[in-house]
Amino acid sequence: MVNISRLLSWSKHLRARRGSKIFRQTVRMFHYHMQPFQLLLTRIYEVLSEYEAGFTYPLVASTAKKHLRLVEMLKSYPYEIAIHGYKHVRYQHLTYQQQDRDIFKAIRTFKELKIPYNGFRAPYDNYTQDTIELVEKYKFKWDIGIGYRPEYRKNNTIFNAPLQNGKLSSYNCVPLNVWSDDSMIDRYKMSAKQIGKTLISQLKHAKSKQGVLMFDLHPIRLGQKQYVSCLIPFLEYAQKINAWLPTVSEAIEYWNKHQKWKHDAPVCCLLTGDIDNFTFWDYLRRF
Repeated sequence: MVNISRLLSWSKHLRARRGSKIFRQTVRMFHYHMQPFQLLLTRIYEVLSEYEAGFTYPLVASTAKKHLRLVEMLKSYPYEIAIHGYKHVRYQHLTYQQQDRDIFKAIRTFKELKIPYNGFRAPYDNYTQDTIELVEKYKFKWDIGIGYRPEYRKNNTIFNAPLQNGKLSSYNCVPLNVWSDDSMIDRYKMSAKQIGKTLISQLKHAKSKQGVLMFDLHPIRLGQKQYVSCLIPFLEYAQKINAWLPTVSEAIEYWNKHQKWKHDAPVCCLLTGDIDNFTFWDYLRRF
């Protein structure tokens, strides 16, 4: 039997994908996926390991379920994996019950695959008040998507989200910088050199505030040979100013205990990157 409510949710999601631009984005994703995802991850790992930098990967659960070998590869890294929903769909078009079901299935899948997790990021950084309540309901320790809202993204401090009961969430949230790989590469057509300069400029600003800075750099773009080098000047600068680059869980745990950054670092920088799909066919299944 056709689930009318689900079909309506997906049709709204597809309309939000900017109509005719879907075709151009699909061609672009096909090009990115011509390189094996394992190679993209390896390139990122080789750069990060040289500078002892952490990374956090929000991972779509249904995608993880289809690619166990790549998930095992991810688990072997000294980084961490977060929950990025079960399906990659905009939560603003889902009812409370649909969002609840999606998050519940994601958690169940992570447990079945024995993937440790502490935190959550909604697909497309897209939240309703229901989403905020559900992150609390499922007792996540942190969320790294709510901070993309305009009222939070320019801040440089860890915060707690407002709940419907007038209280603040028990989980911590981190502001998410507007300069993602999507905007820098797909929208502004930046080169690796330009991306590196942009990341450094944002780190300089966060340092002046003695706060926290977080980027969303999808491995599907970041791991491309022509872009991964953008990390080198950024990490060299971070090392020069004694910035701390842990995983999200390391940062949250240390901050909650000490109210400062490890090694008295002047700034904490969190590198994150959503894994929405491992193959081009994963991408097509989203439609």
